[in-house]
Amino acid sequence: MPTASYETRRGQLETYFDRTAAEAWKRLTSDAPVSGVRATVRAGRDSMRSILLGWLPADLTGRRLLDAGCGTGALAVEAARRGARVVAVDISASLVDMARQRAEGQTAPGRVEWHVGDMLDPAFGTFDHVVAMDSLIHYEGPDILRVVAAQAERTTGSIVFTVAPRTPLLTAMHAAGKLFPRGDRSPAIQPISPARLSRMVAGSPAMAGWRVARTERVSNGFYISQAMEVIPG
Repeated sequence: MPTASYETRRGQLETYFDRTAAEAWKRLTSDAPVSGVRATVRAGRDSMRSILLGWLPADLTGRRLLDAGCGTGALAVEAARRGARVVAVDISASLVDMARQRAEGQTAPGRVEWHVGDMLDPAFGTFDHVVAMDSLIHYEGPDILRVVAAQAERTTGSIVFTVAPRTPLLTAMHAAGKLFPRGDRSPAIQPISPARLSRMVAGSPAMAGWRVARTERVSNGFYISQAMEVIPG
């Protein structure tokens, strides 16, 4: 069950991506020239996407995958090209429309179903794998754990996601508000220690039977993010 804090932050993110930063994210996720700051974010995101996809089976034929917070769709398209049946969902209608247009004719031999909505919607069904790239970085630790636990209830394979690691550099950067110009800033990220989150997973009754398997950090200029994988066992 989503908490009040989860619902509040989700609403803030929806407003940000649909009304404030749609054009900025369209440019960031394209091949268009961007500033030095955004170039580091673009390169960091490309590296992180490669890591998360690398943690999935090379052949995803017939597997059902949830791209939770699909953004402009790059990860969903790549997974579909590897044979997956992808359910790609994002709270931003603007980003989903952009993703759908970019993906046209690019997803064979798999396919992608595009949805505007909540990644936790039970109507999406069950999955072999769940991926949530940079869609949980704005939530506090307890809500991250609730989201991962909710996904575990309907996932038979792995759940791979990212968090904003609590590092001195990242904390200072965000405290100073230097990631983006003021008009483009998203709701604040919520840094968390990956070790602390791993302990939360290990100690949560809702995550019984699951464990953190792999974790890897990408630190590229103004992009700092921590990949984590939880699997049954």
